[in-house]
Amino acid sequence: MAKLGFLGLGLMGAHMARNLMKAGHDVALWSHGAGKAAALAREAEALGAASATDCSTPAEVAALSDCVFLCVGDSAMSEAVILGANGLRAGARPGLVIVDASTVSPSSSCRVHAELAKSAIDFLGAPCTGSTPGAIHGTLTFMIGGDPAVFDRVRPFLEIMGKKLYFCGGPGMGLHAKLSQNLILSNLMQAFNEGIVLSTKAGVDPTLMLDILANSAAKSGLIDYKAPYIFRRDFVTNFSVKWMHKDIGLMLESAQELNVPLPLTALTRQIFQAAISTGRGEEDICSTIKVLEDWAGVEVKG
Repeated sequence: MAKLGFLGLGLMGAHMARNLMKAGHDVALWSHGAGKAAALAREAEALGAASATDCSTPAEVAALSDCVFLCVGDSAMSEAVILGANGLRAGARPGLVIVDASTVSPSSSCRVHAELAKSAIDFLGAPCTGSTPGAIHGTLTFMIGGDPAVFDRVRPFLEIMGKKLYFCGGPGMGLHAKLSQNLILSNLMQAFNEGIVLSTKAGVDPTLMLDILANSAAKSGLIDYKAPYIFRRDFVTNFSVKWMHKDIGLMLESAQELNVPLPLTALTRQIFQAAISTGRGEEDICSTIKVLEDWAGVEVKG
């Protein structure tokens, strides 16, 4: 049994924390959303956890933990719960390990790493992919940046939450890998949206078009997974438009820092912005097709 902490109990974080509890660990919990930590702590006995504690601040979580995970929305949130007043640093003992599974700016993650090192606190940036189903089933993929010795210490806990762990190098490198993956994913989503709207407007049956794609060089795991949701008009969130829009912004920020042009990605971000502007920010990323459907005057159904 280990003394663990978890901050951020949203769509993914709650399930990640729940899996650590199911593995029998003592987990201290905190979330910005009122009542989430208390509700999850009440599940401890049923889940088989040694215990679970509803904490009032991140600092309290740190004081109760040897290793703390967090999964929050953006760079500002991450820095606030780690370095801010009543943040993890404020309650930490030397030797604490903090693992940030959030998708944040690589530059921000590197700053946090440097600040925590001054207090003898170990830190890993470990963004993950797999959306809500991966968090539920413990099949996430983690991309880790930091000290390999620290990674080895926390590997057993990451393996409870994920099936694939990629050590990518030093501070920030896991985030560069994650953002590159999401860059390709978001542009593939937009390419499929354009193609299927065009073929549907022309009169090609969408189910037939999907079968053609699945048996061609254009085959894509993302398309195979998301297309059925679109065809049945199911846009319940696994990965929301607003968070992918945030991630695309981080891609463009990193590209500017590294002097890399990303013209296609910049256009894709505008489509995500259009979806947000028309009230679809909380829906799944596949709902971005509705922007093009509105413009084209057609609806894609299976």
